[in-house]
Amino acid sequence: MTTRSEHLRNHWWWRPGWATGRRFYTWHLVFDGQPDVHRFAGQYRSVLAGADGLDLIPDRWLHLTMQGIGFVDEIDQAEVDAIVEAARVRLAAVPAFDITLSAPTVDPEAILFPVRPEEPPRAVRDEIRAAIGDVLAEVPEKPVGFRPHVSVAYSNSDGPAAAILETLDAASVPPVNARIRSAELIVLHRDNRMYEWQPYATVELG
Repeated sequence: MTTRSEHLRNHWWWRPGWATGRRFYTWHLVFDGQPDVHRFAGQYRSVLAGADGLDLIPDRWLHLTMQGIGFVDEIDQAEVDAIVEAARVRLAAVPAFDITLSAPTVDPEAILFPVRPEEPPRAVRDEIRAAIGDVLAEVPEKPVGFRPHVSVAYSNSDGPAAAILETLDAASVPPVNARIRSAELIVLHRDNRMYEWQPYATVELG
């Protein structure tokens, strides 16, 4: 593992602006129709099923977080649609690609699969940020510090991670490949101690 946090903290604290019922426009890479990824995640959910303090993420909500736009009640829908169209143009120049998900690392707030190689998801994010900049005066979120990953569980309490680290170290699950052909703009909420969403637009890669 590249990250071995010895302690977990509750992921579900309310970040600035968030509240029950609020919705957020954001871009994700998702894994609909990818049974190998679902099988891989399911094996690790089984490994972690007896661990205390974790919310396991079902296949439906597996995702690779990319780039937010803003809260639904703070941005005009016409601007969102313009961002989608700008993204269609820009992402048409980014070819579809494969990524590999490997054994999970323990982050302070989540159990997550590292994504390799990192460069293709970074390229998608860069073009999405450029598309947002084509429409909005300011692009939200920092351009640096992006670490491509796919979480399989979120921590819902504070406490030591030793038992989870031991459980993961005993697991042996081969890495899995995923094919990324599109980026999804979604309308996200976290009302139920899970990131859940409605799709807004799918933008195909070149």
